[in-house]
Amino acid sequence: LFGAEFDVLLYDLTSTYVEGAAEKNPMMGRGYSRDHRPDCEQMVIALIVNREGFPFSYETFDGNRADVSIMESMLRMVERKYGKARRIWVMDRGIVSEENLAAIRKRGGQYLVGTPRRQMKRFEAELLKEDWTRVRPDVEVKRIAIPQGEETYILCRTAGRKEKEKAIRERFSTRMEAALEALKKSIASGRLKDRYKMERRLGRIQARHPQVNDLFEITLRDTPAGVHLLWEMKKDREAWRDLREGAYMLRTNLQADSAEQMWSMYMQLTEAEASFRALKSELSIRPLFHQKESRVKAHVLVAFLGYALWVTLKHLLQHRPAMVPQLSVSGVVNAQLLSPMKALALLSTLQSADIVLPTTDGREIRLRRITEPTAEQKSLLHQLGLSLPERLKSLSKCSADFATA
Repeated sequence: LFGAEFDVLLYDLTSTYVEGAAEKNPMMGRGYSRDHRPDCEQMVIALIVNREGFPFSYETFDGNRADVSIMESMLRMVERKYGKARRIWVMDRGIVSEENLAAIRKRGGQYLVGTPRRQMKRFEAELLKEDWTRVRPDVEVKRIAIPQGEETYILCRTAGRKEKEKAIRERFSTRMEAALEALKKSIASGRLKDRYKMERRLGRIQARHPQVNDLFEITLRDTPAGVHLLWEMKKDREAWRDLREGAYMLRTNLQADSAEQMWSMYMQLTEAEASFRALKSELSIRPLFHQKESRVKAHVLVAFLGYALWVTLKHLLQHRPAMVPQLSVSGVVNAQLLSPMKALALLSTLQSADIVLPTTDGREIRLRRITEPTAEQKSLLHQLGLSLPERLKSLSKCSADFATA
C-alpha cells in the first residue's frame, strides 16, 4: 500500500491510564506517566511505525515496566513475527541503554538514537569549531567519527531551540536569585537565626530549581556579625550551559549516510509521536475503563486497527490532496487542505436511511437510500476517487428494499 517500506523502524513508547482500581488486571501498575496522571495505574504500549507512519507492530507491557527494559522483548517479537532482517531502528534517547544497543548489534541490526546530554561534554571542542553543515536555515549538523570505533556521533544544533532553552534558564535563574535574596533578607534582619532552619530553607530553594541549581555556588558563612548568605554564578558552568543550549547529539552505527541524511531520518520520529497523538486524542485510547486484562488488550487492538485506517486516510489525502472550497470574506473561493479529522467530520453527515412506503393492502415497502452529499462532500469524494451507490444492497433480513406482509 502506497509502496510503504519497513527497512527503517521508528520505535517509541507511551502509557495510558485506567479509571478505577483494575484489581483484576495484573498488567496495571504505577510507573512514569506520560499522561501526567501519577494517581492512576497504567499500562505501557510500545509502537513501531515506518517512515510514513504506517504501523508495523505494537506490544503491551506492565505499567511499572522500565522503558529501557522493553527493547529486548520488542526485538524478539519482531524477529518471531517477521523474521531476521538488517533493519534500522530509530529511537529517542529516553529508551536507549547500552544493553539495548548491544542487543541490536548482536542481531546484525543498525540504529540511530538520541544520546543523553551528559555525553556531550566529550565533544566540547567540536561545539566550538565552525565546521558545521547547514541543513536548514536554523539547523546545523556535524558528523564526528570515533577513531577505531564502529559508531559515529552527529552533533546538531538549532537556533530556535537555543533561544527557548536560554529563555528557560534565565527565567529559572531569576526566580532562584529572587528566592535567595528573600532568604538573605530574613537572615540579615534577624527573623531567621537558627542555622538548621537556614539550611532547610536553602535546601528547599535548591530543590525547587533543579534546572539551574548547578549554576550557583552558595555558601552560608559565619562572621563576627552573624551568618551571611553568599552566592555567585559559576562562570565555567554558565559558559558550558550557554555553549550546549540548542544542541543535541545522535549516535549511530550507520556508516554510509551523511550527517544531513541521518538528521533527517531521526526527525522522522515525529511520525511515531504523531501516531501516539492520534491514538490518544482522535482514537480515544485513553483513559481505559475496562477492568479485565483481556478487555483492555481488545481495546488497544481496536485502537491500533483504527490507527491503521487513520494513517491510510492521511496518505490518501496527501497523495490526492482533498481541496474543499471555502468562501472567504471577500467572496473569493479558497481551497483548504484537509486532515483526516476534518475529512471524517465533513463526511460524518452522510447517512443511510430507510424509506418506508405503506401500501393499500397493508404491506410496507422499505427502500434503503443514502442522503444526498453536499458540494463539499462531493468534492472530497471525487478527490479520493470514491463514489456513493444510489442504493445499498441488503438482505431481506435487514429490512431493506423488500416488502413485508
